[in-house]
Amino acid sequence: MVTAMPPNELPKPSSLTVSFPMPSRPTVLFLRSNPIAPDPRVEKEARALASAGYIVRALGWDRTAQLPAIENQDDFEIVRLPIQAGFGRGIGNLPQLLRWQWGLWRYLASQRGKYDALHACDFDTILPALFAGFFWKKPVVYDIFDFYAEHLRRTPNWIKHTIRRVDLWAVSQARAVILADDSRRGQIRGSSPRRVEVIYNSPEDAGKNLIPENDVYPTASQLRLAYIGLLQIERGLIEMLDVLQKHPEWHLVMAGFGGDQEQLLSLALGLPNVTFLGRISYERALRVSAASDALFATYDPAIPNHRYSSPNKVFEAMMLGKPIVVAHGTNMDRIIEENECGLVIEYGKADELETSLARLANDPALRHGLGKNARNAYENIYSWQLMQRHLLDLYQGIFPLSHA
Repeated sequence: MVTAMPPNELPKPSSLTVSFPMPSRPTVLFLRSNPIAPDPRVEKEARALASAGYIVRALGWDRTAQLPAIENQDDFEIVRLPIQAGFGRGIGNLPQLLRWQWGLWRYLASQRGKYDALHACDFDTILPALFAGFFWKKPVVYDIFDFYAEHLRRTPNWIKHTIRRVDLWAVSQARAVILADDSRRGQIRGSSPRRVEVIYNSPEDAGKNLIPENDVYPTASQLRLAYIGLLQIERGLIEMLDVLQKHPEWHLVMAGFGGDQEQLLSLALGLPNVTFLGRISYERALRVSAASDALFATYDPAIPNHRYSSPNKVFEAMMLGKPIVVAHGTNMDRIIEENECGLVIEYGKADELETSLARLANDPALRHGLGKNARNAYENIYSWQLMQRHLLDLYQGIFPLSHA
């Protein structure tokens, strides 16, 4: 992946400037280096474009090689490339990453007559997308969920530096760039994007149709907590498990997968007040979270991407009207403090985490007040209804639809 185009040989931005034909009903192809099983951001963006009148398909990477090759959603189709690889191995995954790049390029070449625009999600899809866009005159939208070089955990610094330079070049080539938070503009400093749109990771409003999955929690639990996401130690999960060991009256429901899954489960499965659900659907994740008293997203601010983070969990908590505990210095603290919808602690301080959870456990009025503020923030500032307008405005500027 990183050898596809060395930084000292990168073309100038003007060299990939092309003009695009204007189809009557354009097909947008999303590219994602996971199997989209689920991927809430990809799925809701795809649904938004499909509902506006675009034809939408999504191409994902199935690292297990065990998922269906084709899956039809209500509004769009998911195609998966089965290329086996692990998670969280850093440079050890380079051969598989290169195979993914090659498989993605072959797909884009063979299907070049079946899409009109490419929606590339993160750095591990953007290079094949840009070259396909150049050769076959397809506009490319670069949707940056996480800045890739700062997301790598076990990769030498010289490789991260190289990826960063190539990534900034890619930002300058795309027809438009989407960021998940306004604070992330700092991460693309040094590039020359043509257009930047900020679309927060807000969930679609589940409203009154969402039925909480209450039976996943013991009825006697004094405080019900939920964590559904990547299983990584840099997300404060070890500290949470340490606190739960001292408070059997509190209960945590965990779900997800990730590079530290084995280590975390070795601790979690020994606690009677922790339930692990494995990998679950996004719909079930919302039902479990709706049954909780509070969520948490205590990310390590030493990781650059975490200092710009605005993860799904924060906005899911807002939509559900739940308080959330986050860590200082992660950008989430700013959002939470501005809207008074949660509690902020220092990352890695188990005693502060314990104190905050005790406040929530012992003060239902506090939980209610923070949750009410959370819902107000969602409705007035961060709702998906507001976010999808930004997405549709962007695509209207590339391929206008009269009814979009």
